[in-house]
Amino acid sequence: MKTMYVFLADGFEEIEALAPVDVMRRAGLAVTTVSVTDNLVVKGAHGIPVVADVAFDAADYADAALLFLPGGLPGATNLEAHEGLGRLLVAKAAQGDVIVSAICAAPLVLGGLGLLKGKQATCYPGFEERMTGADYTAAQVTIDGNVFTACGPAAAWELGFTFVEHFCGVNVTDGLREGMQFV
Repeated sequence: MKTMYVFLADGFEEIEALAPVDVMRRAGLAVTTVSVTDNLVVKGAHGIPVVADVAFDAADYADAALLFLPGGLPGATNLEAHEGLGRLLVAKAAQGDVIVSAICAAPLVLGGLGLLKGKQATCYPGFEERMTGADYTAAQVTIDGNVFTACGPAAAWELGFTFVEHFCGVNVTDGLREGMQFV
């Protein structure tokens, strides 16, 4: 089974990370949260500590189907500063069959790596200029090829459902939406 990797840096937006993780795990997808810090406990933007499943250097990523970056500040800039993550994103995006995704402020990471060049993308208002090369849509969720972006905390659930629909199909997604009362 392919794995969905969610990267956590100190200052990440908790709902943007955990809502998609929750939805994907409910759908039966293999989700691994990854700390890009020196500790498995990563502190969110609102002071909520979250224990990641694995440290960045301990994961293999050969089975990656999704590489997802939650936003929040300074979480997004901390993700941007992690050189190993940058190399991983560029390599996996080039494969074409791995989804790279970011929400809120985190699309600035993808923009800085050149992964949004010529792509439609969205982000939290005010970060449009940091999405280098992107055509800004202002939509809640935007998909362009293997790049999925979302605009902020309110879009976190929808992004999670978008992942599930992509990997599991509309029937599974509709069932989750109904069961979670997102109808």
